Amino acid sequence: MDDGGGKGETMQYRTVIRCAELAAIAGVLWLTACDRPHAPAPETSRAPGPTRTYTIGMSQCNLGEPWRVQMNADIRAAAARHPELRVIFKDAQNDTLRQRAHVEEFINARVDLLIISPKEAAPLTEPVARAMEAGIPVIVLDRAVLGDRYTCFIGADNVKIGRAAGEWIKRRLGGKGRVVELKGLMTSIPGQDRHRGFREAIAGTDIEVVFEADMKWLEPEARKEMESALARFPRIDLVYAHNDPGAHGAYLAARAAGREKEMLFVGIDALPHEGVAYVRQGILDATFEYPTGGAEAIETALRILRGETVPKQIVLGSRVYDRSNVDRGGDPLP
Repeated sequence: MDDGGGKGETMQYRTVIRCAELAAIAGVLWLTACDRPHAPAPETSRAPGPTRTYTIGMSQCNLGEPWRVQMNADIRAAAARHPELRVIFKDAQNDTLRQRAHVEEFINARVDLLIISPKEAAPLTEPVARAMEAGIPVIVLDRAVLGDRYTCFIGADNVKIGRAAGEWIKRRLGGKGRVVELKGLMTSIPGQDRHRGFREAIAGTDIEVVFEADMKWLEPEARKEMESALARFPRIDLVYAHNDPGAHGAYLAARAAGREKEMLFVGIDALPHEGVAYVRQGILDATFEYPTGGAEAIETALRILRGETVPKQIVLGSRVYDRSNVDRGGDPLP
């Protein structure tokens, strides 16, 4: 029994020694592994970096016109489809000095791009040039500035639209009649162009402009000016207004005087819920589309921010809506 006990103790002793050796070897291997540098994770396992965000400053000359409210809405909707874009809107409230200050604020904030729809051409030309000098690309929307110190201008051809309105009026009146022209802000390029195109179209006819006034694109101003025209002229065949709110204001003045059925009313803008709706309701006899360019401005801004080359000028198309074609969606201007 003594011999058997000795052998058992010897085997137990050897087992303990063997386990200790194995433990020591495992410890050395673990330490060696800790000393080795970790292999880099495969490239595909890395999380993607954040997408760059671009800030766009939008300087709107006023929001007193439904068309301009729609322009901002179109810009907002188009930008919402691109999460990398952030648009800051400022409303100059029809104040040129305030709009100049807004442009300066955007320059000082170092926005990535500026969109501006200027109140007036000359006073906003220099602030736009300063933005360009600061390395900020500028999209001029709807109303041009003087010169060419901007990145891209987007707008419809106002001379063409004014001429198309004049041609429509000439046909409808048979080349003769007494017309009231309610002009947009005549220190703005669209007002000047819509006036020029219209006068070119009726030149050489027996159409006489018996009254004209600058209603500054505003319906209350148009209504007031139309009241003056009605007081002075017992016969008016047609009112041509440079925008649909102007035409609508003239209609309201004529209706208040009980004379709205004596004359035709023609405007420009053709928003679906405004000018086109007025044609359907029999308030306006015709309206000519002036697209806001909001979606096109965002599309162009993205191209500029990606480093692509864009045209210096993008001319938008137009349509005419009158009672003969409004239900089929109007007709494009040739």
